[in-house]
Amino acid sequence: MVVEVLEEIKKLNERELLSYWIKGEYEEAETYLKLAERAKELGLPKEVYETFERLGKESKGHGDELYKIYREKYGDELIEVNVPSVEGTHVLGKFWKVEDLEDVLINAMEAEKLAETIYRKLAEETDNEELKKVYLYLADVEKGHYSALKALYEWRKKKGLL
Repeated sequence: MVVEVLEEIKKLNERELLSYWIKGEYEEAETYLKLAERAKELGLPKEVYETFERLGKESKGHGDELYKIYREKYGDELIEVNVPSVEGTHVLGKFWKVEDLEDVLINAMEAEKLAETIYRKLAEETDNEELKKVYLYLADVEKGHYSALKALYEWRKKKGLL
């Protein structure tokens, strides 16, 4: 699926690509905030839900940054892009009990790693210097998200909670 999604993303023009990533960042933000709520409901330690909350807020900020660039060039209305999201929106449905946290973290880490890889690839392929800087910045942010999730995973594992 990853190769197919990447191939579809490569076919998008700049406007479609920005729309795609804006929606993806907002979906990711919503997912992380819902994961934080679920972690609280399950009584998980604050380190878990605070990490999810922070990642949710950061993702919303990234969406806002991309949307600002989009509005300057194309106006307010995002266009519809029919390419599956590479962000971790699918992990929420897998988080019903404390024991599910390991799978959620692993899936979220994979999604962040994939997003980083795609942002770096897009940065290489664009001729727009402003967009290239944004993509590289977002790639670094996704790498940071991966690191935060991995640290949480390792912390839980070390405590014998995974």
